[in-house]
Parts: sequence; C-alpha cells; structure tokens
Amino acid sequence: MDKIKSFEINHDEHHIGLYMSHQEYSIYTYDMRFKTPNGGDYLDSAVMHTIEHILATCYRNSKYREQVVYFGPMGCRTGFYLLMRDLDIDKVLPLTVEMLRLAIQFDTIPGSTKSECGNYLEHDLEGAIREMKKYLSNITQ
Repeated sequence: MDKIKSFEINHDEHHIGLYMSHQEYSIYTYDMRFKTPNGGDYLDSAVMHTIEHILATCYRNSKYREQVVYFGPMGCRTGFYLLMRDLDIDKVLPLTVEMLRLAIQFDTIPGSTKSECGNYLEHDLEGAIREMKKYLSNITQ
C-alpha cells in the first residue's frame, strides 16, 4: 500500500504552529499543531472534543464558510486538521487567528446536547479555552 501523506511529514520538524501540509487539486490540508509531536504533552480527549465543536462552528460560519471542507482532530492528540478549498496560508493564518479570538469567548459548547452529539458528556470548555489561548499566543508571536 502507498504511504498516506500525513505519514510522510517529518514529525521531528513539525512543532507547534500552523502548517500547510499538503495540497491535492484545489484542497489544502492544514495541520494546526497545538502540541509538539512525540513531546509527551498531548491534548485531553474532552478538551479536543470541545475545541472541535467550537472551532468547527466558527470556521463554518466565517466569511470563508464555502471553502471549509473539514475540521477535525488528529488521532495523535497533538492538534487538528483543517481542509480548505482554494485557500492558501496567507488567508488561512489570519482567518485562524480571527476564529481563535472568537472561539475563546464562547461560554457554551455548540452541538453538545445528547441529540446533537454522540458523546455529549465528554467536554471540557475551560480546558478548551485554555488550550486555544495557548495556541493563539504561539501562532501570533
């Protein structure tokens, strides 16, 4: 079998930040690294779940909502994938800063009721806001 694109990235060189990890046709895949790969410090599952709900809501309500293909967690718990149609890093970085600034103001978790979410009891709003603030400070330095 062919190696998938995300396994071709040298994770020893992929620190905290926002990276365009690959482009296929008009789809750009961005890695939003909240944590250093293999660093021993990973995102808690409940925190990741909450960040996913909040940031997915923000991106899908942004001025680039039509270009959003997917936003979701990395299985390694170091961050998230953001897939955008026809949107390069020069637009995605300021958009991500804007979305994080909006997201850290949330006082409720969108889509977190039993009828809306398959694991509605596993959320951590306080932890999610803490991690998003840390990430925001890392990508705006």
